[in-house]
Amino acid sequence: QVQLVESGGGSVQPGGSLRLSCTASGDTVDTLWMAWFRQAPGKEREGVASITNRGTATYADAVKGRFTISRDTAKNTLYLEMSSLKPEDSAMYYCAADRWVSFSLTLLESQYAFRGQGTQVTVSS
Repeated sequence: QVQLVESGGGSVQPGGSLRLSCTASGDTVDTLWMAWFRQAPGKEREGVASITNRGTATYADAVKGRFTISRDTAKNTLYLEMSSLKPEDSAMYYCAADRWVSFSLTLLESQYAFRGQGTQVTVSS
């Protein structure tokens, strides 16, 4: 069993930055396939960024060039660095993990067995 705990959400003005963290227990981040998803009110949950066990990252078109997914094996933590934030980035952000995911489906939430509880991000002036 893998447990995931997100943190780092908050309120920020448009154009600002935030870093989300997802601390894992029960396995190590360098062996897991992991991803960030988000869900805004009234919208479906969507994939934001993923990272394979070997460190290959994939991004949704909406966040390419603005968000960076990374991991720290010493802290067993996954990060999502978000910059140039827009109001449409406002959502609950979740991290997810599994021990293997088909590479072509890494931004599909149903592929992951383990999920955290989420952290809220609000972008507003």
